Amino acid sequence: GVATRLLQQKGALQDPYAAVAPPLYQTATFDQPTATTFGEYDYTRSGNPTRRQLEEAAAALDNATAGFAFVSGMAALTAASRLVGTGQRVVAGNDIYGGTSRLLSQVLPKQGVSVTNIDMTSLQEVEAACSQGDVRLVMVESPTNPRMEICDIRQICDIAHAHGALVCVDNSMMVLFQNPLDLGADINMVSATKFIAGHSDVTGGLLTVRDAALGEEIYFHQNAEGTGMGPFDCWLALRGMKTMALRMERQAANAQQIAEFLDAHPLVKKVNYAGLPTHPNHDLHFRQAASAGSILSFETGNLEASKAVVEDTQLHKVTVSFGSVGSTISLPCYMSHASIPAEVRAARGLPDDLVRISVGIEDAEDLIADIEQALHAAAQKRAPVATARQ
Repeated sequence: GVATRLLQQKGALQDPYAAVAPPLYQTATFDQPTATTFGEYDYTRSGNPTRRQLEEAAAALDNATAGFAFVSGMAALTAASRLVGTGQRVVAGNDIYGGTSRLLSQVLPKQGVSVTNIDMTSLQEVEAACSQGDVRLVMVESPTNPRMEICDIRQICDIAHAHGALVCVDNSMMVLFQNPLDLGADINMVSATKFIAGHSDVTGGLLTVRDAALGEEIYFHQNAEGTGMGPFDCWLALRGMKTMALRMERQAANAQQIAEFLDAHPLVKKVNYAGLPTHPNHDLHFRQAASAGSILSFETGNLEASKAVVEDTQLHKVTVSFGSVGSTISLPCYMSHASIPAEVRAARGLPDDLVRISVGIEDAEDLIADIEQALHAAAQKRAPVATARQ
């Protein structure tokens, strides 16, 4: 099973002392055998035994041929974008992480790469976008961040490949619960900052691939641009992977209870969580994933009410990112997606009052009680305003 595989990490590294914990090679350079010959490692930018352990563990987890560890999730996505040449195009969703949107809208155009944002849940739009011009890369999130929309990864891959494009899936929310490579994707990307490390103390990103030639191209950019993950961060991520199954299962179970609570609350207008049978793509999600995960979002229909909920919670840290052992809460339009212009967010259907929760491993009853008191306080604050408008 996956939990056993995460604990029994077996790679090419041979430790002469047979340490139970993976060794940390915190070094920049390696002594070479002679003045004219190289050993297996020479400079950590180009390779490091600790990073190799993490990359091999990531590849094994995804049934991939190769894995690559980067200094951040965005560095990993940037490396994937390097596969796109000048004059070529990228197709991406319109409900995506703010950092990804910034990369696509403000960085790639400077390199002569055009980007088309579409409703990735519509296969008709995917087909239409891939049919126009030289599309090199299709970037997918499922569930999407932060509206938790579900995209048909297998069908998108079939369409993209028919038009000669590669597919890169940001699988940061699902990690253990969904394998895009099994669904036909060429590149699987995971932010190691999230569930991999799991404790809000590491920044990193991972790419895994099955095609060896594609892996060589990604490694070239990782080395040439110096974006490889540092040894100590790799070591922390390796440690985090050992408990990832336990953490993610508990977090998903908590999230299901919280989503059901929110779905029945009178102040909440809409809950976005694939684990609810009322989610429009509930069945599709569970055809490609084993769990709904631990990220959810909801709307109150009122920005001030949502702001009050976020600020009045006591057990949820108000912060960006997700996937840590501790629960977090935020207004994405003002934090993780603030780099997307307000008019673009509005056009894409991303409401300012949307609240996103990353559920941790605390007791579900405590988290629900915390959210309930925050919702009650928000309702009390909003009541006088509602009365004045009548």
